[in-house]
Amino acid sequence: MPRARVVVSVEDPGAVIEANLYGHFAEHLGAGIYGGIWVGEDSSIPNIGGIRRDVVDALRRIRVPVLRWPGGGFADDYHWRDGIGPRKRRPRRVNIWWGNTVETNAFGTHEFLQFCRLIGAQPYICGNVGTGSPREMRDWVEYCNFAGDSTLAHGRGLNGSHEPFGVRYWGVGNESWGCGGNFAPEDYAAEYCRFSTYLRDFDTPLYLIACGPCGYDTDWTRRFFEKLGSYRQLHGFAAHHYCGTAGTATEYTADQWYELLWGCQQIERTICEQRAVMDEYDSERRIALIVDEWGTWHPPTPGRNPHHLWQQNTLRDALVAALTLDLFNRHADKISMANIAQLVNVLQSVILTEGDRMLTTPTYHVYDMYQAHQGARSLPAAFEADGIAFQASGSQRELPGLSGSASLRGSVVTLSVVNPCVCEPTEAEIDLCGHAVSEAAATVLNASDIHAHNTFDAPKAVTPRSVAVSLSGGALHHSFAPVSITVLRLALS
Repeated sequence: MPRARVVVSVEDPGAVIEANLYGHFAEHLGAGIYGGIWVGEDSSIPNIGGIRRDVVDALRRIRVPVLRWPGGGFADDYHWRDGIGPRKRRPRRVNIWWGNTVETNAFGTHEFLQFCRLIGAQPYICGNVGTGSPREMRDWVEYCNFAGDSTLAHGRGLNGSHEPFGVRYWGVGNESWGCGGNFAPEDYAAEYCRFSTYLRDFDTPLYLIACGPCGYDTDWTRRFFEKLGSYRQLHGFAAHHYCGTAGTATEYTADQWYELLWGCQQIERTICEQRAVMDEYDSERRIALIVDEWGTWHPPTPGRNPHHLWQQNTLRDALVAALTLDLFNRHADKISMANIAQLVNVLQSVILTEGDRMLTTPTYHVYDMYQAHQGARSLPAAFEADGIAFQASGSQRELPGLSGSASLRGSVVTLSVVNPCVCEPTEAEIDLCGHAVSEAAATVLNASDIHAHNTFDAPKAVTPRSVAVSLSGGALHHSFAPVSITVLRLALS
């Protein structure tokens, strides 16, 4: 059995792990909204004003901190006035980005904000720069947030919300280097300045988020900030990073298992390189780095509309989520928000629905297990373990044998550990640098099959379970099962 050592520096707490690092994203794409969140008030599926009750209940359990909407690519062709007022009068539009399906606009601003209230999430609205105007976005902010006697505020009241919504987070466009308008970074910077000039706080201080690059593209970032100059009505800068796939969503070899887990950890390069360039222009870090789209993106699922991005979610996806969240925890000083793509029925979703049935995916369980990290202080954690060699694209690579993150809240250390090895457990000594542990508990998510996933016929095939932790002789040891995610809760004496 491989042996390892984990050293957690309890006396050296770092940055607070912002709860928003555990954010989510919901786009008008496939069954992400319709059928996934919205079923309508007349549906036989139990609902709260048209919103699925089972989805609300599941999301409340994992304390979703922030939810981005309506896109994604959809955002830059979405006109918010289409989604307000009596639903029978709302226009039907063609969703040009996701299969030319007809968008009924039954789920609009009021429905989204009601959904956020039901699940306890802060709303993050992405505005339309590609086909919209500064006036349109400025009016959307007023409609949502102004408490006075304006025509837009009055209209909000007529539509059922007399009190302002108080939406703080606003994105100025999405992927403006691509589907959001194919702007050069200098042109987008000019558009950002133009749009944001008219976005006012009204009765809620706004947190404005600019579109950042795709992955490692530091040239976009540098050129954007050069053009931006001294203009500083900017609070967040959002990069996107998808780790792609190896094999398919459910069919892959052991080497492809390792390849995807290796690939997902390359988001660390995006975080470090983007923050380093931003620091050249913002040494006091007044502008936050955000990753508001990330996750796996597998080949289209046979038998499903390829434009709707439905994919199964296996134990491998859960390890991708855990490894990525651990990276966010470790770099809590550099990143302030992250939004996995996407919430329901799309890409690396935490929930799948089919008619009146609903299940939670292995990725959902990672978010449930990692809740204790939210709002805690990041602790340095060193993992000393032999690497795992594998083949990818004709070359040999190596994946860490164990990795994870640690945090401290009060006198409790939370330690999350991923063992990606497909065949062997790893016995590890856990060193808290002289601190004794009075109580220890652990939860593990794993399975005997690396392809394991939840289905509507077997919705609990992959679920967390409690395991014992050895505290014999004053030393802390734990055997980390193969293909596992383990979260330990360690109460300090």
